[in-house]
Amino acid sequence: MKKLFLLGISLFAFTTVTMAQDISKNAIGLRLGDSDGFGTEVSYQRALGDNNRLEVDLGWRSRDKYSGFKLAGLYQWVWNIEGGFNWYAGAGGGFGSYSFDNYNNNNKDYNETFAFIAGDIGIEYSFDFPLLLSLDFRPELGFGDKDYDNNNLDLDIALGVRYQF
Repeated sequence: MKKLFLLGISLFAFTTVTMAQDISKNAIGLRLGDSDGFGTEVSYQRALGDNNRLEVDLGWRSRDKYSGFKLAGLYQWVWNIEGGFNWYAGAGGGFGSYSFDNYNNNNKDYNETFAFIAGDIGIEYSFDFPLLLSLDFRPELGFGDKDYDNNNLDLDIALGVRYQF
């Protein structure tokens, strides 16, 4: 039984390695999602090997009484499904800050700086021309000065549109 288990693990590892696809060296674009109030993020991906990469996302928002930014960095592993389809998973974290002026009309300002850890899982399609589309799910667990909305867990789903070069 032990030999059969080891053979199964070896076969899975071999299949995963042989299905690895070269990924684009660089990709830049937008990650269109909720991002806990930060909305659309500018996204950059840099290949670190044949099947892993670093993704950095910057989201910011500025309105009349609200301003903030959020920077996320994730290390991702990429596996080929078939053709231009890949799936990926990763982990990372980031930090950010936001402020409200005249919060809840009580003439008080509300400011917070926060950090978070994040996971990431998604699917992407690389076209024959330099376009990469992706759909991912990113749970984030935040740690901050205050407990905004009494909720430190953000479940972000986003569509990515990136130019590969």
